[in-house]
Amino acid sequence: MTIEDIQNDIIDEFSMFDDWEERYQYMIDLGKTLPLIDEAYKTDNNIIKGCQSKVWVHAEMKDDKIVFTADSDAIITKGIIAILIRVFSNQHPKDIIDANTDFIDKIGLKEHLSPTRANGLVSMIKQIKMYAIAYQTQLQ
Repeated sequence: MTIEDIQNDIIDEFSMFDDWEERYQYMIDLGKTLPLIDEAYKTDNNIIKGCQSKVWVHAEMKDDKIVFTADSDAIITKGIIAILIRVFSNQHPKDIIDANTDFIDKIGLKEHLSPTRANGLVSMIKQIKMYAIAYQTQLQ
């Protein structure tokens, strides 16, 4: 699936919920399905700077695609990173670099986060794109 297809699926899933309490619960449930990051990757090098909670993201190349794993010590943040991992993992670096993140506004996520969590979300996306830039450079 393309990044855009996955984003559209997420938009459809979030539109099924009537209120933000249900959407938060859905995000928490998504966080519970996040593939576990290897404890060896829970290092300061993999912590997302700018997040109020601790969020670790690890990336590696497999078959010219980046595979991300992540974790967080906070349930909402874990749900947020789970959404981002779902969108960007197993994608080509160039596709990640070129992807827009309008789906976040379309599901209303940013406007329903505290300012510190919204900043953390931006930092997570920035770090994912930085990994993609680094891997894309290696492929050239």
